[in-house]
Amino acid sequence: MKSTLFKTASLWAATALFLLAYAQSTIEVWKIPTCGCCNFWIDHLKENGFEVKANDTGNQALHQKLNLQPKLQACHSAMVDGYLIEGHVPAEDIKRLLAEKPADAIGLIVPEMPIGSPGMDQPKHNGVKEKYDVLLLKKDGSTTIFNTHNDNP
Repeated sequence: MKSTLFKTASLWAATALFLLAYAQSTIEVWKIPTCGCCNFWIDHLKENGFEVKANDTGNQALHQKLNLQPKLQACHSAMVDGYLIEGHVPAEDIKRLLAEKPADAIGLIVPEMPIGSPGMDQPKHNGVKEKYDVLLLKKDGSTTIFNTHNDNP
């Protein structure tokens, strides 16, 4: 009986620490001040438990620092726990990245601005949801598909 209680208490404690780690992850975002979709994406992050520090200075300096290829660039960039988050990456994918911590990863990227992605899911789009991939950017500069969204017809 004591063993079962201890295991249950340990599981609850581990779950609480796991959730607390997400709640304490601060995402620092670089965007231009007038970009509405960037602000909606920040709202999405906050709604999913992230603390956000927003910089209204644009993201070109970060792109240059990281030597990010133009085809991978988006309207906003972020850093969390040492990982780059580029574009409209869903919070669930960021949480998965932080949990898995792939050794060869620089971060996650959603190129362009797919309709239906977080921040691009506003009423003016009339419920349209384009299929899009979240790419894992590796240290060698290559990308692989990390997740696919809105792929159901």
